[in-house]
Amino acid sequence: MIYDIRVAIHYDYDRPALDGRHQLRLLPRDIAGVQRVHDAGLSVAPGPVERSGHSDFFGNTVTEVVLSGGHHEVDFEAWMTVERLAPAAGAVQETALAPLAALAGELSVCRDLGRDSPWHCLAPSPRIAADAAIARHAARAVAGCGTALAAVEALGAALHRDLAHDAEATTVETPPSEAFARGRGVCQDFAQVMIAGLRGLGIPAGYVSGFLRTVPPPGQARLEGADAMHAWVRAWCGAVRGWVEYDPTNGCRVATDHVAIAFGRDYGDVPPVAGILRGSGGQRSRQAVDVVPRRDGAAS
Repeated sequence: MIYDIRVAIHYDYDRPALDGRHQLRLLPRDIAGVQRVHDAGLSVAPGPVERSGHSDFFGNTVTEVVLSGGHHEVDFEAWMTVERLAPAAGAVQETALAPLAALAGELSVCRDLGRDSPWHCLAPSPRIAADAAIARHAARAVAGCGTALAAVEALGAALHRDLAHDAEATTVETPPSEAFARGRGVCQDFAQVMIAGLRGLGIPAGYVSGFLRTVPPPGQARLEGADAMHAWVRAWCGAVRGWVEYDPTNGCRVATDHVAIAFGRDYGDVPPVAGILRGSGGQRSRQAVDVVPRRDGAAS
């Protein structure tokens, strides 16, 4: 499936900002056999006095901008054409996977410490600490699962069932332990609670930020800007199966409706906008995302 995607993020300030330095993770990544980027661009207004780009440790595209003083607002807008590929035929069968109990042994012989190594996503990370309550819930959810892949799906389905989606319950700073105790949150919370649970089971798990295609009810037109940035989980299911992506907010494996932007250990590695702003007073922000499938399925 090929998508044309636009994301617009706007900030306005009570008083003029003296200056700002921002890191933007808004451009998609190529993933071999999974996702192909045909075109992408990013604009910033007011125009930055400095702009540069690089890939971070996990291979995400990072754009750095420096803004001069005296601006009351700033707009970041990214556009892209991305192809999300269907799973390859002849995918690994569940019966060919190593038992869950053997995962620790497979990890013990893994010597890779590159950006895709499972070792980076096994220990607690800055925003995801070990949590006894989440660990107990995860253990109950995966009881009887024979493989890591089965455990990932069982825990994701349990969180989809047991947590309520509530946009007012948490903020971007809410830790997963608090969101789990409340039993509600947004996609970021679902993902980070699931990551904590999987790590407690000894399954390496990381955070994915991206976009999700939404389908309007039958007979209703799709609303421009109604989509939003989304988050889900990638989990390492052993040397044979490798990384698997699961969306606990929607209780499903990630497929052609999802477009990945960035991988990390937790949200702190992948925020769409991060940085330092020098100024005073309050600020407000708004976000709009459009994910539009190509009718002809072809990239221009």
